[in-house]
Amino acid sequence: MASYLMFFRFTHQGLRNIKESPDRVEAARKTLSGLGITVRQFFALMGHYDTLFIVEGPDDETVTSGALSIAGLGNVHTETYRAFTEDEFRTMVRKVAS
Repeated sequence: MASYLMFFRFTHQGLRNIKESPDRVEAARKTLSGLGITVRQFFALMGHYDTLFIVEGPDDETVTSGALSIAGLGNVHTETYRAFTEDEFRTMVRKVAS
């Protein structure tokens, strides 16, 4: 399974209902799980983003569908990045033409 960093920023709606945010995290886990995506870790952040999931999913399309499902509820904006392990990185570098 591929790894992804799924960043979230609260919308005005999400901030108005901030006390419900911990329950929304659990609901998002269930939504992603139903798509075959595993949430490995959750972090609350300081800075440009408010929260982060580190997830594993079967492919880019599935993970994007999960992010869209969460964002579609209106409480957060999402930004998702594919994350490569050190072994994956080494494999990619070996393929670079000299």
